[in-house]
Amino acid sequence: MTLRELSEEYRRSGDLLRGRLRELRSEARECGDGEELWHLRRRITDLAEMLRQVNELTELTERYYERGYARSAKYTL
Repeated sequence: MTLRELSEEYRRSGDLLRGRLRELRSEARECGDGEELWHLRRRITDLAEMLRQVNELTELTERYYERGYARSAKYTL
């Protein structure tokens, strides 16, 4: 698998995460139960972090070989 193919996989995963986050946020707006709302918000927080990481990795794998691209120190050795 090439980095270009990997970036496409990350992009698709990001799209799925965005869709699930929309669903959970909609559920949270309609939720009346405090405990259920807490669990929904916790799940939203976790998925939002996953989406942030997927977005970072998408950019990294898309642009890895571009001259002058400043890579994040977070994902380099």
